[in-house]
Amino acid sequence: MAAEKPERLLVEEWRDILEVHARTTCELDRELHAFGLGASDFEVLDVLARGRDESPGGAFRVQELASRIHLSQSALSRLIGRLEKDGLVARWMCSEDRRGVSVEITDAGRTRHAEVLPVQRAVLTRMLGERPKP
Repeated sequence: MAAEKPERLLVEEWRDILEVHARTTCELDRELHAFGLGASDFEVLDVLARGRDESPGGAFRVQELASRIHLSQSALSRLIGRLEKDGLVARWMCSEDRRGVSVEITDAGRTRHAEVLPVQRAVLTRMLGERPKP
C-alpha cells in the first residue's frame, strides 16, 4: 500500500500540471485574440524573434521549431501558413536540402511580437507567478 501513495501523488501532480497548462493556454488565447494571435502563434513568433543563443534572430527549419513549440509538424505547418498569410513570417525551401523548409520572422512579425510580448508576459506572471511549487 505504501508504494501506491507515491504513485497517486505523482498522478495528482501530473494532473495539476495539465490543469495549469490548460488554464494558462486558455487565458493566453483569450488575451492574444485581440492581436489576431493564439498562444501557439505567439510561441512561434517568440522563438523566431529570440533566435538561438549563439545568434539572435535568423531562420529556423520547421523541424527545429517543432521540437521547441511542441506541436506536430503538420499542425505547425498549418500555423506557419497562417502566420505567413498575415505577413508575420516568411518561409522557403532550404537550398541545401530541398525537402526542408526554413522559416524566419518578418519586420511585421517583429513589430507584432514586440507589441504582444508584454501582454503574454503579464498573463504568465498572473497565471504562474504566485503558483505554489509542487
